Amino acid sequence: MSEEIVTQDAKKPKSVLGVRHVQSGMLFLALVLAFAMRVNMSMAVVAMTDRNNEDSFDWSIQTQSVILSSFFWGYVILQIPGGELAARFGGMILVTICIAINSAVSLLIPIGSYYGGWQLVCACRVIQGLAQGFLLPSIHHLIGKWVPLEEKSRLGTIIYAGAQFGTALQLMVSGFLADYWGWPAIFYSNGTLGAVWTVAYVFLGAASPQTSRMIGAEERLYIQTSLGHVGVQKKFKTPWKSIWTSLPFISLIVVHCGQNWGFWTLMTEIPSYMNQVLGVNIKTNGMMSALPYLAMYLFSFPLGFLSDYILKKKWLSITACRKLSNSIGHFGPAVSLVGLSYVPAGNLPLAVGVLTAVVGLNAGLYTGYQLVHIDMAPNFAGTLMGITNCFANCISIIAPIAAGFILNDETDPQEWRKVFYLASGIYIVCNSFFIIFGTSERQEWNEPSSDSKEPPDETTAQNNVEKVS
Repeated sequence: MSEEIVTQDAKKPKSVLGVRHVQSGMLFLALVLAFAMRVNMSMAVVAMTDRNNEDSFDWSIQTQSVILSSFFWGYVILQIPGGELAARFGGMILVTICIAINSAVSLLIPIGSYYGGWQLVCACRVIQGLAQGFLLPSIHHLIGKWVPLEEKSRLGTIIYAGAQFGTALQLMVSGFLADYWGWPAIFYSNGTLGAVWTVAYVFLGAASPQTSRMIGAEERLYIQTSLGHVGVQKKFKTPWKSIWTSLPFISLIVVHCGQNWGFWTLMTEIPSYMNQVLGVNIKTNGMMSALPYLAMYLFSFPLGFLSDYILKKKWLSITACRKLSNSIGHFGPAVSLVGLSYVPAGNLPLAVGVLTAVVGLNAGLYTGYQLVHIDMAPNFAGTLMGITNCFANCISIIAPIAAGFILNDETDPQEWRKVFYLASGIYIVCNSFFIIFGTSERQEWNEPSSDSKEPPDETTAQNNVEKVS
């Protein structure tokens, strides 16, 4: 039976839920835990340096800034190798290693802070960052193996929304944990939950439908046919020259950097803004700081379903749909940030409302540029994500430092206006570059072998969606 006939005969399984949904759920939880452990120090350091606590540390604001940035020192190093390793060994083992190491280190941080001081805390955060360097490239690789074309926006959104849910959940509960059980409870809870997930994923996870022991033949054929993975899968040598000279791919680097500048400026500065300008205590601070990321999590679902519906109806091409989503995710926050800069000092409800809009609209990135890596070159999706994430997370280090230079007086709303204007301008410039030069068309270098068939373009991909549906 030819592959074309298989494509026509393969139908969506009758059961509503399948093994692909189990994999998506486990990856969602992996991102929840990873991002919870990534941002927990933002709230924990406030309690760790609170002089009203008996077990507090006398760390200066400069020392605290070093601790908060140390995660990214390790994080950027393994991004590109992480994508290559995911392509070679599969994403499952790397995701498992990532969460296992982060969980173990979280359990050690409270003891390490007492016996090794801030230097050992920084070392622990660097190790966590190194391990998380595997995470996004590996998850991108797993999505390319497990998620059918017609479900990519929905399931991809659900998986990546775990990052914002984990961020929001951690910010909400950290203040209460620190208040009732002491700040070590923040790290102990993260480490314990991560250990439970690791054990579960060892039994439930799989690198692909071909290697899964749980999946049925019908669902396996459905996924493989939709993605064009029927038969023996070739492993291609990474076409480095073609990747680095691809203008559409360079536009992905630019837009990812713009995203991280705006997002991590807000991520690292919102707690300080709430405390210094609005005068909110740590428990309320956590709840208020979490609202924007909770909004982003909730807003991601209608955007994911809408994107799949638009593609199914063929109202827009894949490229146009991705750019529309990303424009919502970048132009929307850019306009909202300008509005935030003019919110009167002391107007807490309005400030929180605008902050919620800024971050909530950012959910457009899940069905925007983040899926373009897979659209352009599914054979190298993990590697592409590793490259863009490496550059973008260098920006994650620079953006808070730039905010620190701008904020001579953290209690002055006029100083914060400069920070918000800068982030707004970067959002606009970077997304405009992506709109002009970005594309979701399958790149020729996705299959860099002389005897390979011509790679499918957007029309072919959409026809596959229609056939499988």
